[in-house]
Amino acid sequence: MPLLVTAQANKNERSLLVQYAVIESLEQNEGSFYLYAWVVPKVSQQYRDARRDQILNAARRCFLRDGFHSTSMQDLFAESGLSAGAVYRYFASKDEVIVAIAEQNMREVLAMLSEVAQGTPGRSLGEVMAGLMARIQARNAAEDLGGMAVLVWAEALRNPLLARQLQELLTRMGDELALLVAGHQRAGQLPGTVAAEAIARTLVSVMAGYIVQLTMLGPGAVADVPDAARALWPGAAAAVS
Repeated sequence: MPLLVTAQANKNERSLLVQYAVIESLEQNEGSFYLYAWVVPKVSQQYRDARRDQILNAARRCFLRDGFHSTSMQDLFAESGLSAGAVYRYFASKDEVIVAIAEQNMREVLAMLSEVAQGTPGRSLGEVMAGLMARIQARNAAEDLGGMAVLVWAEALRNPLLARQLQELLTRMGDELALLVAGHQRAGQLPGTVAAEAIARTLVSVMAGYIVQLTMLGPGAVADVPDAARALWPGAAAAVS
């Protein structure tokens, strides 16, 4: 008869129940016997990504509620519902969690920028910026993106690793915007007398200020900022008129 082995990889990870049977039959002179064994199941990349996101989402809630310094790794274990070993498998320290969240935030903003830019071909830079602001506001309402961004910026002042990571990500955002600006310059929608990189840094500054005001003052205080962006950076036809 085969032996059915049911293994639970982690008692706190209730979704992973693996059933399998391994049987080997070894024949000897007067008889035979069964050797029963079980092996550790393979975990898919999808499962690992989901578990990592579970930890980061729990960390976001803790950090937004209590701040970085008042949150311990034990708080993260409790909030995520995972064991210490399960969390440490993905992050060796709280600083690694903070850096991962900062990177995730910036990637989301970059993805939103690319989505808006690609979805509005031929539109003015003001329209692109207004679209990006609308998406940031929606994401802020859903998961307090602005609050986490402000926490990360403040933490970067004392955390050299986080500061370097933030600098790299801001550089990438500036590069993305510089490409967008250069395209608008070639189309005659922006003056070519100022370097695209300089205009891009200005736009990054505008977005950072928008996020700070959205977070500290609320959506009502920045409700007319998208219209102001459209007025500041209209298309070529609007600029002539």
